[in-house]
Amino acid sequence: MAAPTVEEYMVKEVVSVSPDMTVGEVSEKMIKSNFHGFPIAERGFLLGFVTAKELLKYCDRKDETIREVMKTGTICCKPNMTIDDAIRVLFRYGLRNLPVVDDNRKLVGIISNIDIVRSQIEKSRPEKVNNVKSFMEHQNGIRMKVSFQDVPTELARPTQKEVYRDELIGRQYELKRGLNEPLIVIKRNYGYLIVDGHHRVMAAKELGMKTFRAVVLEPNDMNVYLGLEKTADRWGLHSLNDVKIIEGSKHPFIETTTMLLPDEEVDHIQTRLKNSS
Repeated sequence: MAAPTVEEYMVKEVVSVSPDMTVGEVSEKMIKSNFHGFPIAERGFLLGFVTAKELLKYCDRKDETIREVMKTGTICCKPNMTIDDAIRVLFRYGLRNLPVVDDNRKLVGIISNIDIVRSQIEKSRPEKVNNVKSFMEHQNGIRMKVSFQDVPTELARPTQKEVYRDELIGRQYELKRGLNEPLIVIKRNYGYLIVDGHHRVMAAKELGMKTFRAVVLEPNDMNVYLGLEKTADRWGLHSLNDVKIIEGSKHPFIETTTMLLPDEEVDHIQTRLKNSS
């Protein structure tokens, strides 16, 4: 199997700035965006890269052009570079983004840390799918065909009765940035039975997403009564509307691994430090 390349995961619609824009103009553009830096391009050719840190350094020269203050040249890569090599470059140089150029040095894309994370999420998926497939086949005496599909959210049937609000918020963040791992579902005559990914599909529902990306397992016998269906029937789960969202409490994983430092505790610490000085 060929190693995944930068071209498969890079963003092709790149937001860049012109070298003739002023420091002030680029600073304003960055403030209004979600980016920490921009490629500098002229007539499509990559000339450099400007970061928020560099703009801060030139904040007293707002009327000067980027061309006058920028460092020419930047670290970049080609579309056929492997993701593993891109990871090494980003890590070695401490970069958030890596511009992608063609053989003529024209800007054709950009790959970021987030895109790298997405590639690693997808890399870990096949083993999980194979494990679920083997288990379901053995447990139910059937064979299953695997495919990737965009599945209608309204046709998803849950097999888990509760999800946590704090986890939903995290999943919504991931969905908006394309970091979510596809769900694993089983095709049924009435829709799709969820095997893995209840927080993800509930987050998609709350965001108003009509479809979600899923690995679909299709049994050779659509009439077999699956163990997961028995669980859903026992708990009265027929649609996503039947899933209870637990407010306030944290997901067990977050509860055991994360500590929140409340505002009042910070105030107490600052008062204590002030009094001891």
